[in-house]
Amino acid sequence: METTIRAAEEAHNPLIPILSEIVLALIVFAILFFAIKKFVVPNFEKTFAERTQAIEGGLSAAETKQAEADAKLAQLEKQLADARHEAARIREEAREQGAQIVAEMREQAQTEATRIVEHGKTQIEAERQQAVTSLRAEVGALATGLAGRIVGESLDDEARQSRVVERFLADLEADSQTSGVN
Repeated sequence: METTIRAAEEAHNPLIPILSEIVLALIVFAILFFAIKKFVVPNFEKTFAERTQAIEGGLSAAETKQAEADAKLAQLEKQLADARHEAARIREEAREQGAQIVAEMREQAQTEATRIVEHGKTQIEAERQQAVTSLRAEVGALATGLAGRIVGESLDDEARQSRVVERFLADLEADSQTSGVN
């Protein structure tokens, strides 16, 4: 038998496959192809479809969230700009009110200072008049007493006393003016 196998091996060309092996390989390939096509490929297709759908859903959800975020950002920026404008307006109003208050306070202070000065002048003038009147009375009494001693007669008459005092004061004022001129 050995010789038959050798003879068969020698007669068979190694480059040409054996027909039974080709048929058997084709049957196994067909079974495998059918099994893969029937069981494996649909699972892959299903998984690919799920992944594609999940990715597309995630992208659309991300786009929606991005659009919402952009709208919210625009709204917040508008509110911030409005708040800045409102703050600037309030600062300007406060500055204007402050300037107005300062001007009013200055005006009130100036009015009060003028009133105080006028009141002071009036009071000084009244006190000066009172002092002049008091001095005139004292000077008049002294002058009549002195004149009565010099003349040797009494100056009890009021009209006479008044004329003597007036003359004395006029002479006194004339002397002070002439000495002030020199």
